[in-house]
Amino acid sequence: MKRLLALCGVSLLSMMAQAGPQINVGVVYDYLEGDKSTYMKRIFNGGTSTAFVKVSILEILYGEDGSYQEVPLEDQDGVLARNGLMASPARLIVPANAMQGTRLLFMGDRSKERYFRVRFVPVVPEAEDEFAVSAEEREEYKKERVAAGVKVLAGFGTVFFVRPKDTRFETVIDNSASRYLLRNNGNSVVVIDEFKDCLAKTDNDCRPTTKHHVMAGRTFAFDKEPGREYRFDLIEGTEKKTVEIKG
Repeated sequence: MKRLLALCGVSLLSMMAQAGPQINVGVVYDYLEGDKSTYMKRIFNGGTSTAFVKVSILEILYGEDGSYQEVPLEDQDGVLARNGLMASPARLIVPANAMQGTRLLFMGDRSKERYFRVRFVPVVPEAEDEFAVSAEEREEYKKERVAAGVKVLAGFGTVFFVRPKDTRFETVIDNSASRYLLRNNGNSVVVIDEFKDCLAKTDNDCRPTTKHHVMAGRTFAFDKEPGREYRFDLIEGTEKKTVEIKG
């Protein structure tokens, strides 16, 4: 009987942990092509209750040594400067098993590539959050969370690449007998997607699949090992080609 009660308790805790909103932001990396100024990002709520989601944006600034910092977009006299990425709307109400979208709009300088962290954070709506709900609806939502045992709402951060207006790809390859090197001489990020390092002729003996972003002026390289094969998709904007290399 005690074991049965313990199993019931674990099952109840599991159900409580799964209760509430469960948002899914789709892919982690998004790219705004040089001839576009807006991008639609859709958020799905696979949970059991409505998700109130706040969208926040920080700009990612990279140093020469590869380090980076995330900084708020500049304000001018209390008004967001028109030189960066904005989300409209920045507050989303996503019902259970439904989807809503926010439009990411870029305005400002596009002479070089820029990078942003876009965060989608579910919250318990408060009056100052500016969600279009009444005080009664806010209180009811809080009661539902307490009853369901939901204490932590998981948020997600994505990376948004804004390509230059005049995007130029110039990928230089040095494929020697012992080493493969790719240099990005263009002005926009190149993606090494689904990079696989496998034992030759044995697809099920591979090291973990990885993804790499090669920014302008940077390189991607690896040493070849005898008896191994390397495969990946080289993505330059909307163009993709599969590359296969033998060690």
